[in-house]
Amino acid sequence: MTEEPDRPLPYREPRQARSAATLARVLQAAEEIASTSGLDEMTMAGVAERAGVSVGTIYRRFEDKEQLIAALTERMLERRERYVAEQLSAAGPSLSHVMDAYAHALLQSFADSSNLFPELLRARGAGSLDRGARTITEIHRLLLEAAAPHVGEIRRSDPQAALDTAARAVLGACFHNSVRPDPAAGEAARYRYADDLGEMAIAYLLTPDRHGTARAARAAG
Repeated sequence: MTEEPDRPLPYREPRQARSAATLARVLQAAEEIASTSGLDEMTMAGVAERAGVSVGTIYRRFEDKEQLIAALTERMLERRERYVAEQLSAAGPSLSHVMDAYAHALLQSFADSSNLFPELLRARGAGSLDRGARTITEIHRLLLEAAAPHVGEIRRSDPQAALDTAARAVLGACFHNSVRPDPAAGEAARYRYADDLGEMAIAYLLTPDRHGTARAARAAG
């Protein structure tokens, strides 16, 4: 993932293994409550009870609920970055394999707490939107890196621009699926939808431009 050493942590970072384990339980409890009841219904006391810690333990780590939500956002976005990176690194040796892995990884990562993820980005203001934008940039970079050995397979007049377009289209479709009222739900439906997205992307990348020659002539003129 992209290094960001100057970015302030959204909470007090644990220094001991026991503290790290407690933090993980707190964030897991917060995610479970927020996913089922919504951010507005999530309280510090409720998170403490589910995590099996005192409210004071949470306040020693987080100044307020907003800081807890910021940490939860960070956790979810980092998890998405790691998952997409793992899936792309395991993709087969072709452009088709890479795009298929990208589509499946993105759709699955959005399905993870899908109701909560859009709410986190919408409700927490510019900070969360900026962090979300960094994750999108990182996921995009991961795809370009995985696809780099196979760019020669692309038949568009501008392979890099075409790959960028395909990546954005798949990402947009996966995000849209997470916020629409009738998403592709269930493992089988998500798998079919991801297959369709991957096939759509590869069909575009392997099809020569209809207007490529005209654009090249205009550019030369």
